[in-house]
Amino acid sequence: MERIDTTAQTGFFDVVAGTDRSQAATMTLEPGQSTGGPSNRHAESDQWLFVVEGSGEATIDGDTHDLQAGTLVLIEPGEPHEITATGDQPLVTINVYAPPEY
Repeated sequence: MERIDTTAQTGFFDVVAGTDRSQAATMTLEPGQSTGGPSNRHAESDQWLFVVEGSGEATIDGDTHDLQAGTLVLIEPGEPHEITATGDQPLVTINVYAPPEY
């Protein structure tokens, strides 16, 4: 068993835990900031993105979806994606990759 205090993370993207089968990371985007884009994809890994706080958009394989606290999104292997913070507060997410990506 491993317990992680994700509130202690302060970087844009921090891998906080992992095994040989999965990996967890926190990601914080400042208002207006985005990450990813048409060439951003994970060849082998599912990415589960859970929104802890803030609001934003996820553009996945050309389709844009709203994000708000409590939203859980699955980005499947090979899907191009971009995450953007659209609100006036940071977009804080927890991401799980299976198998590990980073």
